[in-house]
Amino acid sequence: MAENLVLDAAAREGTGKGAARAARREGMVPGVIYGGGQDPVTISVKFNELLKLLKRGKFLSTLMTVKVGNDEHKVICRAVQRDVVKDLPTHVDFLRLSDRSRINLYIPVEFENEAAAPGLKKGGVLTVVRSEVELKVTANAIPEKLVVDLTGREIGDTIHISDITLPQGTRPMITDRDFVIANIQAPSGLASQKDDEDGEGEEAETEAAAEE
Repeated sequence: MAENLVLDAAAREGTGKGAARAARREGMVPGVIYGGGQDPVTISVKFNELLKLLKRGKFLSTLMTVKVGNDEHKVICRAVQRDVVKDLPTHVDFLRLSDRSRINLYIPVEFENEAAAPGLKKGGVLTVVRSEVELKVTANAIPEKLVVDLTGREIGDTIHISDITLPQGTRPMITDRDFVIANIQAPSGLASQKDDEDGEGEEAETEAAAEE
C-alpha cells in the first residue's frame, strides 16, 4: 500500500462567507470533506501547510489523510479555489474515499538490480524518462511503487510500460500507446566513436562508388 500524506485540520463551525472570512483572518483556509456515504464536514487547514503541499505539485492526484480531532478521513483533493489577484488558496474541497473508490494517482518508479545489467556494466547510462506514472487505482489497493528489473538489460534496450507488471485492477491513464519508462544509452564517448566510424564508412563507400 502506498504511503499517503497526513494533513491536520480543525473542525469549522458555521458556514457561509462570514465563517470563511473569519477562518482566513486566523491564517486558515476553509474547506470541506464530502462523499463516501457520510455527511459533509466543514474544516479549516493551516494556510502555510496547505501552500507547502500545493508547491510540491500534483496535489489533485495525491492520496491524503485529513485528521479532524480524533477522526481520520482518507481523501483526495478535488478542487482548490484561489484568489484571482494573488493566486493564493482561499478554499479547498476534499473527496472522502471508500475502499472501492477508483482514483488517479502518480506512482513512483523504482529500478532494481542495476548490478545485474550488462549494459550498465559496460558503461551504459540509465536514462529515466518517467520517474513516476499516473495510474487509475482502487483506494484499498494502491501500490507503493512500480518496480523495473534491470537484470539482463543491454545498451540500447528500452523499457516500456508493458514491461512492468501492474497490480490487479490497476491500469495506466495513457492507454493509446506503449510509452517509454527508461532506456540504457551508450556512454557519450562510445556513441561519438560509433558516429565517427559510421561517417568514415559512408565516406569510403562514396569514394568507391565515384571510382567505379
